[in-house]
Amino acid sequence: MKETGLMFKAPLVRAILSGQKTQTRRIVKPQPSAGKSFQGWVISSSGGKHDGKAVWGAGSGHFISESERARCPYGKPGDRIYVRETWCRQVDEDGFLLDAYWYRASTPDVVNSEDGEKSPWRPSIHMPKHVARIWLEITGVRVERLQDISHDDAMAEGMAWDDAIHDFQKTWESTGGDWDANPWVWVIDFKRIEKP
Repeated sequence: MKETGLMFKAPLVRAILSGQKTQTRRIVKPQPSAGKSFQGWVISSSGGKHDGKAVWGAGSGHFISESERARCPYGKPGDRIYVRETWCRQVDEDGFLLDAYWYRASTPDVVNSEDGEKSPWRPSIHMPKHVARIWLEITGVRVERLQDISHDDAMAEGMAWDDAIHDFQKTWESTGGDWDANPWVWVIDFKRIEKP
C-alpha cells in the first residue's frame, strides 16, 4: 500500500475536517502532447482493475505504442494520503519543545511565548509523515481536463453551493494554477480514515 503526502492550504484542510471536501485535483506531469486525448487505463492482469496508469493517444485506430502513458503519482484506490499542512511544535513554559503539535488551519492565532510572539510556523512542505493528523484513503482516480469539472465535483472540492465552479476556479488560481491553460488533471476521490 502506497502512502503519499499532499499539501493543502488551511481553508481546504478545514473543508476536509468538516467532511465537505472529498476530492482533489492535481496536474498531470508531464502533460500529454497537443492533440492527444484520454484513451483509457492500463488494466492489471490481477482483478481486471486499472493500476492508476492513464493512456493518451491520437484517437482510435492507433497502436498503443504511439500513445503516452502516465501513472498517477498519488496512488490508486486503496492507497493512502496524509495531509501536509502548516504546523509547529508546541513549546512548554520553559521553552522546551514538546512532542505535540499545533496546526495553523485549526489554531491560526496560537501563541507559544510569554512575550506574545507567534509560534514558528513551518510550511506544509516540511511536514514529516508522523506529524500528519489527517489521513485519507483514495476511493477513485480518473483524469479529465480541468475545466470539465461538474458542479457536483466542485462541491466535492469543498466549494460553496451557489457558484461552486467559479469558486473552484478562484481557488485554483489562488494556488498559482492557470485555469485558462485547461490542463489534464488527476481527479482523486478520497474518504477520511483514522491515522494508522
